[in-house]
Amino acid sequence: MATLNDKARTLFDGTNFVTIATINPGGEPQASVVWAEVDGDDVLVSTAKGRRKHTNLLRDPRVNLSVYDLNNPYDYAEIRGTATIVDDPEGELIQRLSQKYTGEPFEDAPGNERVIVRVTPDKVHTR
Repeated sequence: MATLNDKARTLFDGTNFVTIATINPGGEPQASVVWAEVDGDDVLVSTAKGRRKHTNLLRDPRVNLSVYDLNNPYDYAEIRGTATIVDDPEGELIQRLSQKYTGEPFEDAPGNERVIVRVTPDKVHTR
């Protein structure tokens, strides 16, 4: 397990958009842009059950997170790590993230079941 350095912590805990990359069943990468927050040395992301990143991570928990500073895109951080998934039936994380990124409550699609993706870093790289 690796620890987040100050730069990575600042980038992931800011309002910068994060790209999460998982591995599709055929081995090709799948990436999407998400909101995130830091919890200790882990990074938390919210998603809904059944989305591609969710099903990919259930099958293969290896994950990559990348973030760059919106004000200076040459400052970035990358995490390679392992994801664990925890149910979030009340959607607490997505509500916190929505307040952080938009200042508004999150309007989830009816029937979505939220989960928290907890990424524990194996490697952290910053520039």
